[in-house]
Amino acid sequence: MAKERSGVIRFGKTDATVVGSDIRVGDAAPEFIAHALDWSDVHGLADTWGKVRIIATVPSLETPVCDRETRRFNQEATTLGNDITVLVISTDLPYTQKRWCGAAGINQLMVLSDHMTGEFGERYGCLIKERRILRRAIFVVDRAGVVRYAAYMSALSDGPNYDEVLKAARTTLSG
Repeated sequence: MAKERSGVIRFGKTDATVVGSDIRVGDAAPEFIAHALDWSDVHGLADTWGKVRIIATVPSLETPVCDRETRRFNQEATTLGNDITVLVISTDLPYTQKRWCGAAGINQLMVLSDHMTGEFGERYGCLIKERRILRRAIFVVDRAGVVRYAAYMSALSDGPNYDEVLKAARTTLSG
């Protein structure tokens, strides 16, 4: 059973329970299975092996901060080249994600759903138990599967430091 922690993040005015331990720089990134927009299984690391990955977790694509973040990474992905791939993971259902991506013109990143099992959320310390959504976090994983950057946002409404994430991904690619 995954570790449960309280006092890590709040949902409104109440402490939320986070399932799983935080991932740290230098850790081996845990493999996970999530679902693509067509409900097919995606092995997050195996299916992107040999690439540097930016993995962004968001509570729901249909919220303003998540919308902005996903659009920004979609735009940035056009300049990153083929050796860096961006995965955005939420617990939204795949058909909801597909509709949202179509309306938003998202076509440069891999959008995945952790709705069915919460496996990603547990393995990366992102699953908020009470709401069954993911807390906002971002990871850069190198070609060999080692975490080179990890940041957990202290509030659901906080976005990532885009410049820092992109610099980490480019440094990881060249290093």
